[in-house]
Amino acid sequence: MDAAPLNAIVIPVLSAAIFLYALYFVVRSGVRDGILQAERKRDGEGGSDGRH
Repeated sequence: MDAAPLNAIVIPVLSAAIFLYALYFVVRSGVRDGILQAERKRDGEGGSDGRH
């Protein structure tokens, strides 16, 4: 039995899973930083990057 058909399914699914896992942490980090920045701005401390 040749494993080529199975590999044609498993490799793209595994690649997509790894990509989405990494993307999850990028989005999660961005949301966390945005929330922290909004809290600082609301409290009147300004942003960490100097923009207002």
